Amino acid sequence: MDDLRLTLQTLAPDDRRDLVQFIQWQRRRATGRQDLRLLSLLLHAQEYKPDYLIRKLYPDEPNPVAYYALRKRLFKHLTEFLLLRQRQHDATAATAVRGQLTLAQYLFGAGVPRLAWSVLRKAEKLALDNEQYESLNAVYNVQIQYAGLPHAEPLDAIIERRHRNKKAADEEERAGIADALLRQRLRQARLHGRGAVPVDELVRNVLKEYSLQEAFARSPSLLCRLLSIARHAMLVRGDFAAFAPFIERCYRLMERRHGFAPAHREYQLRLLYMLAHALYRARRFADSVVYLEQGQAILTNAPGRQFSDLAPRFTFLLAANYAFMHRNTESIQLLEYVLRAKPALLPAHQLTARLQLTFHYFAEGNFHKAGQTLISLDRTDHWLEQNMGLEWLLNHNIGELLIQLELGNLDVALVRLRAIMRRLHEQFPAAEATADTPAVPLGGPYHAVVCYLELVHEIMDDPAVVSTPDFAGRVATMPAFLSEEREDLQVLSFFAWLRARVLGRPYYEVLLQLAAQ
Repeated sequence: MDDLRLTLQTLAPDDRRDLVQFIQWQRRRATGRQDLRLLSLLLHAQEYKPDYLIRKLYPDEPNPVAYYALRKRLFKHLTEFLLLRQRQHDATAATAVRGQLTLAQYLFGAGVPRLAWSVLRKAEKLALDNEQYESLNAVYNVQIQYAGLPHAEPLDAIIERRHRNKKAADEEERAGIADALLRQRLRQARLHGRGAVPVDELVRNVLKEYSLQEAFARSPSLLCRLLSIARHAMLVRGDFAAFAPFIERCYRLMERRHGFAPAHREYQLRLLYMLAHALYRARRFADSVVYLEQGQAILTNAPGRQFSDLAPRFTFLLAANYAFMHRNTESIQLLEYVLRAKPALLPAHQLTARLQLTFHYFAEGNFHKAGQTLISLDRTDHWLEQNMGLEWLLNHNIGELLIQLELGNLDVALVRLRAIMRRLHEQFPAAEATADTPAVPLGGPYHAVVCYLELVHEIMDDPAVVSTPDFAGRVATMPAFLSEEREDLQVLSFFAWLRARVLGRPYYEVLLQLAAQ
């Protein structure tokens, strides 16, 4: 995949036009420029191979060296354009502080110390008010550097404030490191499926290692970090019924005591998303929608594009909630809209949107469209497992299995079922009990999935088996497939399909009934 083309494709139409004008202004030539020709080719809907681009740009004598030098020049233009645009559109306090700091340093160099110190004081107040610890540290360093000039503040007072700020900055940095470290370790765990690591012990060890056991929500940024750490543990353990009330109390307490300044909008949006997601997983769909709509209102009114990465996630979660509120048609409309919108979604967001859309089409009974959407993912099982995790792959493969079964493609469905079973057999073989360890059933933490697939296989062999009391009894007593409010809702949708077959009722109707229990 061409990373330069991918980056250019993310630009909105207005930004693409502005980039062309920026390049023309840089080079002072409106026509005939090779970098503009390359830009046009890379922005084309069809992705061209390098050999074709070289022939197109240099028809008389193909010149690969000149082509790659041209790419570097275009990338340089793009970098300068994005930096300029970021400065224009970024309304956060950090940007304002950096601007004032630059102005103060210029004024010191120009011999205007009184105005320079006035600007530095404004920069300090702005950074303090918005908890911009890193920027504040830079302000204090400049104040220390020019403490010997007229109009300066006492050096001892500056140093004391700097030390106080460093403690707060250090705690936030440690929280960031702990968050990133936990993300990495849990991501590795998810590649191997559930139960690969003791999550609670992992969280305790990380918090202890970075001295965060006693840390509490003193600021929106730190609260966001700490709740992010807790949320990663919940994603593996699935205990959202307990986590949702906890994060809701934290958010409301922060909102009531301190509120969220404009510079804290990113932290507020991330907290709202975590809260809405926890409520969704706890099946409090209406409450989740309330917080998602709050977040979307902030995104609508937020200046610039600094939150553009968060917007698709709010849309995906809103669509998921709608599906369990008898509003599945609206879910489909939302997802189809964001997939058509310009600029295009990032590849990871596109995968998420298309897989989710597959489930919504399936709930509508539109199995043909569900199958087409799944095919459009265009990724191998190996790629999905390595990049998205084993559970994501299982959801994808079981969804594909049920779609093919509903479409009447029994041979294709049987191939997919055998492939899933083979993967689970190889990765999680059965093991007999020893003196130190209990017995491990086939499939390990996914034993219930193995049992589920065996029941689906029976239906494929004999569709009439669903009407027998023995089969209905085995469906009702599946081992730990559902765990009250802790089970993944995608897993619930698979169970609903099986239950609907037994009851002889529409799948979506049964799904809503199970979700409401």
